[in-house]
Amino acid sequence: MSTVTRKRSTIDDVARLAGVSIKTVSRVLNNEPNVRQATRDRVLAAASELEYRPNLSARRLASNRAFVIAMLYDNPKAPDYVAEVQHGALRACRARGYDLLIHPCDAQSATVADEVLALHHQATVDGFVVLQPVSDNPVVNRLLVDHGILAVRVSQRPFPGLPWISVADEDAAEEMTEHLIGLGHRRIGFIMGHPDHGSSHDRLAGYRSALGRHGIEFDESLVEHGLFDYESGYACARRLLSLSPRPTAVFASNDHMAMATLTAAHERRLEIPRDLSVAGFDDTSFAGFAWPPLTTVRQPVVEVAQLATNLLLDRLQGREESGSDHRLRAEIVYRASTGKAASTGGAGGGHTAR
Repeated sequence: MSTVTRKRSTIDDVARLAGVSIKTVSRVLNNEPNVRQATRDRVLAAASELEYRPNLSARRLASNRAFVIAMLYDNPKAPDYVAEVQHGALRACRARGYDLLIHPCDAQSATVADEVLALHHQATVDGFVVLQPVSDNPVVNRLLVDHGILAVRVSQRPFPGLPWISVADEDAAEEMTEHLIGLGHRRIGFIMGHPDHGSSHDRLAGYRSALGRHGIEFDESLVEHGLFDYESGYACARRLLSLSPRPTAVFASNDHMAMATLTAAHERRLEIPRDLSVAGFDDTSFAGFAWPPLTTVRQPVVEVAQLATNLLLDRLQGREESGSDHRLRAEIVYRASTGKAASTGGAGGGHTAR
């Protein structure tokens, strides 16, 4: 039996089919600016028809780039979040001919800045997408700026010289607390996230803002400090549910801690939401499968990662950086874990989406 080996297409073949120069093909495939959209579409169609794949080694030599970016993170106990961020970053990288290196690190390590610098030099990484809490480490941020290393931060706090992407966490937490107040809850427990994350403080601020707007005095005893993981959330929830009087609702700063709150409530034979309403944050993959399904805040995680990656790639290709700071909105997902406070005479049925 004979086999036919198809000849690998070259950049010359793409240029010939598209009716443009080799240089134009190169500019389109590198996603460089100042190429008319009609020309870009024609080149991409030709490359697709010919199943053209650039020679990566030659591409690197010609441009003096590695065509690799790295994603720095330190949140191993939130696999759903990390997976969604990877998905968004990979989507952007693949569309623009880059590879993505995933690099977990300890944001509080004394050597984390040296680790980032070594990664830039030894792995020939062109730039970085930096996630919380690494993105909130001032030593890492100062190193990136001082060494002229291109990076985009996903963070709730700005740092001079580095573009950043954030989510309006304070607004979302305020809206969630408003939802609970609207159901008649006045004694609302709050489980804060890791203190090194800017988002933890923003979510607490949103909670406090909503209480203040409705004339509800902030009670420090109703605030517990977790670490965004199930174990700390469980310990926090047990303490809140041991109070007398206990809260009629608990708002946890992420879904892992909200799930732990459901467990602690079930152990006390509290019926959700008749006896206790529970809300989370993130809308992780398991939130809809909890019992009862969890009311939570849906973050645009994939969109954040894709936007951050595209901003970094724009910087690598010398594009204009104005307007490179973005804040995206989150949305409330109403499910059955929140209901009317018992004191309002409600039967405790779950709140449906408005």
